[in-house]
Amino acid sequence: MKFQVEVLSTKTIKPSSPTPDHLRHHKLSYLDQIQPPIFMPMVLFYPKENDHNDLDLISIHEQRCSKIKKALSDTLVKFYPLAGRVHGTQYVDCNDEGAYYVEAKTDCRLSDIIENPNPKDFNEFLPCELDAAHELPVCFQVTLFSCGGMSIAMGMSHKIGDALSYFTFLNGLAAEARGEGNDICPPEFVSDKYFPQKDLSGFYQHRSGIIKQNISTKRFVFDGPMVQAIRAKCVDMPRRPTRVEALSAFIWSRYIASCTNIQQEGVTKDAMYTVSHAVNLRTRMEPPLPEHTFGNVTRTAIAVPPVPVDPKNGTLHGVVNHVREAIKQVDKEYIRKLQEGDAHLSFLKSRTEEVKRGEVVSFSFTSLCRFPIYDADFGWGKPVYVGSASFTFKNLVSFFDTTVGDGVEAWINLLEEDMVKFDADEELLKYVSLAPCSKNAKVSRNY
Repeated sequence: MKFQVEVLSTKTIKPSSPTPDHLRHHKLSYLDQIQPPIFMPMVLFYPKENDHNDLDLISIHEQRCSKIKKALSDTLVKFYPLAGRVHGTQYVDCNDEGAYYVEAKTDCRLSDIIENPNPKDFNEFLPCELDAAHELPVCFQVTLFSCGGMSIAMGMSHKIGDALSYFTFLNGLAAEARGEGNDICPPEFVSDKYFPQKDLSGFYQHRSGIIKQNISTKRFVFDGPMVQAIRAKCVDMPRRPTRVEALSAFIWSRYIASCTNIQQEGVTKDAMYTVSHAVNLRTRMEPPLPEHTFGNVTRTAIAVPPVPVDPKNGTLHGVVNHVREAIKQVDKEYIRKLQEGDAHLSFLKSRTEEVKRGEVVSFSFTSLCRFPIYDADFGWGKPVYVGSASFTFKNLVSFFDTTVGDGVEAWINLLEEDMVKFDADEELLKYVSLAPCSKNAKVSRNY
């Protein structure tokens, strides 16, 4: 559908109290340094409160925005690097310059967006382009819908932290707005202690897969019974695959089957096809780090399953086994070598060049299943729907829990020509739900 978003105001929200002098210089860790300068985006949708009439909408919206701005100002005191400015790959100047904040309105209803979510629509509710995260650590946009509902969009620079850091901040902000900020564990900005900064001079920053045009992003919903059916394909395994293991193996195998049967442009004939999964290192370190350790404490486990793969002949479990083995190798010894840094940096250099030459085709998965993405209650209830956006990455899949049941939403970014073939794959479509999430379809008629 076509709709317009009009920006009403922009401002910079500063911390409510200044950052102490001894905290003014936040050194980026080695894992922060090698992250691409992009915003990680989420858009949260909240309905109009039922006990308010249309005459109250502007007043209620202004009250909500005031509460968000006050909470943001207070939360930035604890998360002080997010109020500063990033200087290249070296450090954050914690100068209290503030977070970029936008208020906007749109001529569409909330139900127009969430009954049948289109990832590209979600980019319209973001305050910045995703690849514009250069100096700015965090940005917000609050958008009022014509029905009285609202969205809160947040982008956080990947140079600052990973997905767990993102939700630590977002849910800390929501708790502050509810008046429960003192109940939140303060973040620990200590990642440089465990992954010391490296000299990256001469290193082509790891940007494999980032392109500006020709990307198609689509949302594929696998409801609970279909997820179970895909898991059942993995026969003869000592341990049943998780939802994410089974779905990632299935999606990658359908990509291989539908998109690589004809020679791809820019890909060598004997190219290696890899499957990457983001892995949280906090729980794998010795001793383990607390969840509120802020920064990029995540790396990717890279599997190289054989191609072609034919899940109809019962070989899907082979992909799962390769993925499991790759994740298993992210152990204490792996982390020790990662902390040294040089070998991993050398690997990134060579892998980036292999991808550029078409010798390696990487396919990346990141799962936010079981993450607290629906916990952000700012004082008017939890969001009825949460989504991401269309990325400037190719071959990237993000997993989210559905709002009801045990299903999974897969937001898939492919080259446009690959998406045409992938979206027509009959084996894939057998398992994709054509209906919107039942909770959204039921309640969205009220807004």
